[in-house]
Amino acid sequence: MPQPLSRIIDQLKREPSRTGSIVITLFGDAIVPRGGSVWLGTLLEFFKALDIDSGVVRTAMSRLAADGWLERHKVGRNAYYGLVTKGRQTFDAATRHIYDPPPSDWTGRFELLLIPASEDRDTSREALKNAGFGSPLPGVWLAPSGVAIPEEAASAIRLEVSAEDDSGRRLLSQSWPLDRTSDAYLKFMKTFEPLRGWIGRGEALSDADAFTARILLIHHYRRVVLRDPLLPTALLPADWPGRAARALCGEIYRGLLPASEQWLDRHASNENGPLPPPGGELGRRFG
Repeated sequence: MPQPLSRIIDQLKREPSRTGSIVITLFGDAIVPRGGSVWLGTLLEFFKALDIDSGVVRTAMSRLAADGWLERHKVGRNAYYGLVTKGRQTFDAATRHIYDPPPSDWTGRFELLLIPASEDRDTSREALKNAGFGSPLPGVWLAPSGVAIPEEAASAIRLEVSAEDDSGRRLLSQSWPLDRTSDAYLKFMKTFEPLRGWIGRGEALSDADAFTARILLIHHYRRVVLRDPLLPTALLPADWPGRAARALCGEIYRGLLPASEQWLDRHASNENGPLPPPGGELGRRFG
């Protein structure tokens, strides 16, 4: 295993357990493009490379199923997992946020959502965060105009506001912790820059290492970018690191993609046999 990848795995081991989050990353990045269902044994083989015990993985899968993200069905003694409808909708929104280029047709206005006190605000909070909304006050959410409003907030009162004046910009600064997001992007780049150097020098990577590196790359990047509202350039600091982080992630991802897909071809299966090939959208990621 290349030293840069070993260091990333060692860093992961020093953090609190994130097995469920890595499962979500793996489904969104690798399984959904290939039909959305996978054998538990495939997941266990992947997590073995991270030195994560099979019992921990099984517990994480059970929790994700109980929380309504995944559904399990058995064929004989084998268990298979796929996304439920709710999970698929959330994944589709997250996929656009992670892999698509930031929107460039900003109108200068923002969506302002007011969640009535009578509503269950907890239900909408995570969905709005994942959709790129920030919250300056309890029950108040803000995002650049044109951002899709998740189903969980469909009953919100919708307004449009301008952020051209000082009060509007203060509203933005109170809605998103941009300093923390900036620091997280810098940490991401520091963690993965050695891996880019390894790939750039043409060093050999096994299919298994390429797949492991790909999932950990997106796992780390997703944790930052899904908390980034992807604000228009005009509203960001000149030295905003999000652009460089996206370029780094895209370069590494494209370098890992062929070998990592070969690992899936050879090792991943669902209830019908080997996973089907991915659609053309996979090759357009980070385009």
